[in-house]
Amino acid sequence: MSTPSVQRPDLPEFLTWEELEQLPEEIARQIELWEGRVVWLRRGPAEHQEFTNLLWNGLRGCARQEMGARPEQCWRVHTETNIFFGRSGKSDFVTPDFLVARCLPEPYQDLRADDVLLAGEVLSPSNTQTDMDAKRARYAQGGIPWYWEVTLRPERSEIAMIRAFARETTHELPAGVRPLYPADYRLIGKWTPGDSEGIEIDFPFPIRIPWSDLEF
Repeated sequence: MSTPSVQRPDLPEFLTWEELEQLPEEIARQIELWEGRVVWLRRGPAEHQEFTNLLWNGLRGCARQEMGARPEQCWRVHTETNIFFGRSGKSDFVTPDFLVARCLPEPYQDLRADDVLLAGEVLSPSNTQTDMDAKRARYAQGGIPWYWEVTLRPERSEIAMIRAFARETTHELPAGVRPLYPADYRLIGKWTPGDSEGIEIDFPFPIRIPWSDLEF
């Protein structure tokens, strides 16, 4: 969840996708639209982009290995690609740091939330818990089944922890109590360099990434 720093102009609170397209590219790429509301992305350090790329490479390798064993399956791994919510329109979207999606039938198509299996964020020091709670809720409400968060060490250029979440819509709450978000994520996996050899999980397909592949 990062983007290079560019001075932000005064903009309306809400924009359409068509209005966003009229802005300079260096401004537009810093913005997500949440049901039309302008949400600015925060700037991250160089490590942010590096670890995003390393995760992309690791996930891509796992996807290709599994597709070799199961030719009927087809997945693509992307970085910083817009996910549009709803079946039409483009004024409601988020831009995760990395994602896994089903292959689309034609090239250069917009990626809809229904196509996405996993979305992930590399957290930068500037990201607040409020920021991440809100964005994680957007992914859950959009129906994306798996979500990852990558935490970096503040004092060293390395990953401190990777957490994997599964989408959940069932809630056991007292009578009369309603969840703030009808869909949310539950933690299903957590890995740190000190307690594991790497990432090992079988969803959305078998993923095995050693820590040596995720070094800065």
